[in-house]
Amino acid sequence: MAVANDLSLASEQPESRHENQTRRVLRRLMRSTNARVGIFLVVAFLLIALLVPLVDDYDARRDLDLSSRLQPPSSEHWFGTDDLGRDVLRRVLHGARVSLQVAILSVSISLIIGSMIGLVAGMTGGWVDNVLMRLMDIMLAFPYVLLAIALVTTLGAGLRNTMIAIGIVYVPIYARLSRSVAISLREEDYVMAARSIGSTQLRILFSHIVPNGLSPIIVQATLSMGIAVLDAAALGFLGLGQQPPYPEWGKMLVDSLQFILSGSWWVMLFPGLAIMLTVLGFNLLGDGLRDALDPRLRM
Repeated sequence: MAVANDLSLASEQPESRHENQTRRVLRRLMRSTNARVGIFLVVAFLLIALLVPLVDDYDARRDLDLSSRLQPPSSEHWFGTDDLGRDVLRRVLHGARVSLQVAILSVSISLIIGSMIGLVAGMTGGWVDNVLMRLMDIMLAFPYVLLAIALVTTLGAGLRNTMIAIGIVYVPIYARLSRSVAISLREEDYVMAARSIGSTQLRILFSHIVPNGLSPIIVQATLSMGIAVLDAAALGFLGLGQQPPYPEWGKMLVDSLQFILSGSWWVMLFPGLAIMLTVLGFNLLGDGLRDALDPRLRM
């Protein structure tokens, strides 16, 4: 009976340790003011992106009222109207879905592809590592935005191609990060022990390297989403992202430039604020996660 109890306690220890570690991370995260602000902003924009299309059946192709063009903020139009009489608040809210969709899907593409390349390079070493990393170095030699512009121009303007281009541009970041994680962990005692009992490289990779190397990758993914929102706005600003008449924050900015000198400041202000707050939210959340997941820091 005593042996059985010891075995049951031993089987429960890894799970309890995992739960305790998760609680410590969440506790550290919620103690950070920056993290709380980041969580609030990110969750707010995610809820807007998910719920607004459900409660407001918006058809951008029919949204036109020239009699109400360039009206300042009022009780009827809280954010004013643009040059075609469209409600700026309504378009900003619906544009959140586009920007967050680009951020989440493009970062997911780069995270999956880049992490697999980096992990294979770090675990294999030799000529495979050299070839893969030289390819990543070639991609890093180009400025991110210019490379994304070249890819979108080649693939064709549109939301889907924007996500693909941004995802490809970020691949080297995750490849180099995951490679460094694999190199630092492959000589750890538990990895050497797994290798000594005959575990395959694939089993070691997914059972030991990936679970213990997720922290920096999660932090980088969170920070990259803020940058992806900026890149999507930049491509939309150049007319390479979401195509009109559908709302997108970057395209709304470029459409508003000609009306700034005439005093119609609200047309540019509110899309710009939406971009700024979204990027700020992801950056603050990323900083908070970095501190919470770092075992050397005690918050």
